[in-house]
Amino acid sequence: MYNNSKNVCFLDRGEGLGEAARTGVSLHCHTLHSKELLDFVPYYAERIPVVSYFWRREMRRKLERDGRLPDFTTGHWTPPLTGHDVFRMEKENLAKLGLEAMVSITDHDSINGNLEIRRDIDGAVAPISMEWTVPFENAFFHVGVHNLPIEHAEAITADLLDYTHAKGEPDNGRLHEIFEMLNEFPDVLIVLNHPIWDIEMIGQQSHERSLARFVAEHADWIHALEINGFRTWSENQAVIGLANSICLPLVSGGDRHCCQSNTMINVTEAESFAEFVGEVRNDAFSRIVVMPEYKDPLPSRQLRSIAQILGNYEHFSEGSRKWPDRVYFDFDDGNGLRTLTDHWNGRVPKWTNFAFIALSVLAHPAVQPIIALTVGDTDIGRSEKKTGDTGFTISGSPSTSER
Repeated sequence: MYNNSKNVCFLDRGEGLGEAARTGVSLHCHTLHSKELLDFVPYYAERIPVVSYFWRREMRRKLERDGRLPDFTTGHWTPPLTGHDVFRMEKENLAKLGLEAMVSITDHDSINGNLEIRRDIDGAVAPISMEWTVPFENAFFHVGVHNLPIEHAEAITADLLDYTHAKGEPDNGRLHEIFEMLNEFPDVLIVLNHPIWDIEMIGQQSHERSLARFVAEHADWIHALEINGFRTWSENQAVIGLANSICLPLVSGGDRHCCQSNTMINVTEAESFAEFVGEVRNDAFSRIVVMPEYKDPLPSRQLRSIAQILGNYEHFSEGSRKWPDRVYFDFDDGNGLRTLTDHWNGRVPKWTNFAFIALSVLAHPAVQPIIALTVGDTDIGRSEKKTGDTGFTISGSPSTSER
């Protein structure tokens, strides 16, 4: 039986890591090339104080005016930062800890951010990677595919996305073929990201049943499971238990989408990302450091991230400075996918200003203790439910002293 817990340590504020390791590896980062689904929006908007009031009012007006509510599955939003921004910020954060940096950007179903920074940054520290959406039965999973060979990266990405976007029932036989192909490249790392998270919102038990079947089918192709910086510690504990039970190592995944640096990293003595892959894939060796910021309540960190995502950045390039420039939606008016800026003719509705003021207040560090007392360490957009039929039970979140 594996015991991954011993390879996860929590860093205290002010501590450095320069004597403990040579390099920090920041996995799972998103840039403006990442198309993020909007289907989560109603779940979060309904649960954020004050924001929920404006949200419900506007949805009532929409229903009265059009006879139907918006279909949030038709659109997406993009994070505000470029690949160079993300790499620089992660490198600076790791340097404060006394570490050299490797940064693996994993945009959803895209390697464009990686290809851009490879013009200026060596592939030994900036691999070509992506977060691949893998349909499976009635669910889907996110798989981190790290360090694609540069000469084959675009062709491999096309194959992966053909599977993602294929019509009809997912072809499990074809999925085996793709995983086998990826495993033929010795320097590629395949990670099952945040496996316990019901990201597709089919219900926790349904998700976990699909996860059990996915793991039974494909665990031999996967090199590691991810504990995630934007998931609760109770959920990450369930991932640790799953990894132990199927004898796979863990890696970290910060899952940053905006201006907050990753709250989980790997540390290594490896001198290149390919060498780091060898440690995980061949030796099942992985050391994870959880940053002090992870101990902040998850809802507080989520609110800060949402406030940053919905921020305005005047120094950005034209077309991405304002948050409505980065939200795309099909308004069912025959014009297809458009930005909110286009739909609103450049005039942001006043109600959004009031909602964002409330959001900014809730995201302020001074409000964090109140959120910790009233909400705890749970995802503000979901209700965590304990399950027992699959073995992936999510237990209660530990106190900081227990971490």
